[in-house]
Amino acid sequence: MNWRRFRAVLAARNREFLRDRAALGWNIAFPVLIVAGFAFAFSGKPSLQFKVGVYAAQPEQALAERRASDPFFRSENLQFIPVRDLAHAMTKVERHQLDMLFDLDRRRYWINRESPRGYVLERVLYGSEAKARGEAAGDFRRETVSGREIRYVDWLIPGVLAMNMMFSALFGVGYVLVRYRKNGVLKRLRATPLSAFEFLAAQVVSRLWLILAITVAVYFGADLFIDFSMFGSYALLLLVFALGAFSLISLGLLVAARIASEELAGGLLNLISWPMMFLSGVWFSLEGSHPWVQNLALIFPLTHIIDAARAVMIDGAGLWQIAPQLTVLGLSSLLFLGLGAALFRWK
Repeated sequence: MNWRRFRAVLAARNREFLRDRAALGWNIAFPVLIVAGFAFAFSGKPSLQFKVGVYAAQPEQALAERRASDPFFRSENLQFIPVRDLAHAMTKVERHQLDMLFDLDRRRYWINRESPRGYVLERVLYGSEAKARGEAAGDFRRETVSGREIRYVDWLIPGVLAMNMMFSALFGVGYVLVRYRKNGVLKRLRATPLSAFEFLAAQVVSRLWLILAITVAVYFGADLFIDFSMFGSYALLLLVFALGAFSLISLGLLVAARIASEELAGGLLNLISWPMMFLSGVWFSLEGSHPWVQNLALIFPLTHIIDAARAVMIDGAGLWQIAPQLTVLGLSSLLFLGLGAALFRWK
């Protein structure tokens, strides 16, 4: 590893990106416009559908049994979500992400004292009890929590930042390397003392710091106007985005390792990025969706970035709580980078 050659390629790549004013401006403006647009669009009254968490040893089976005997659990406009982590579900009640939470095993329920939706659901519950002559809610014990409401924009911002990172990493590295190969730039670089490792390392570092700088600027810039909820550590959030960006950059290198056609590269990058964007929970939660959809989403690095970032920002999770996501991102980075380096060719 020759550090002089590495720094020369790194500086050249940085200047190339910074001189492209259109690309730089779009990387900054795009996530800001999305966040501002959704903050405005969802600033009105919440939807009429209520979300009710149902906790039990076998939540699906317990919910089905309860529906057979309890009219409340057959109410319209109520979405019942089976949960297996009671503490995590209680946090969602505190954050107004769940309007009500039942523990069917211990016959108790939670509402948020500061949530009008929880109050309405409790009235519906007792109304159902009266209709069922005491068979519905009489055996449930009331519990309460309190906490600030999590707006949709608070939930959205980790996904938007991660999505912007994904496009910047995949197209900013993968597409650029293919263009270099097609234009003969890599062929000329091969004639120099520059090694493949030095060249690829410079591409990774250049894109990594640029992505992180833009992400930090967009986050704090938008936060001045929207005031995002942040219950965790900023340092841990930065670690999530750094490891996530590294994983996505490595995936971009893998795609561009041998391809010489810009059209093929663009098609492959779109084939990877669009399913990730729609199945990784950027725009909507996958809770309550079919299990195979949730399992399919786990193969995408973007899913683990968004899950970890939301856990830090919304749930105040620590390093131990997001260790599984960080482990997956670290291992995927090594896998993508190793395969990309092994398959890389100059021409």
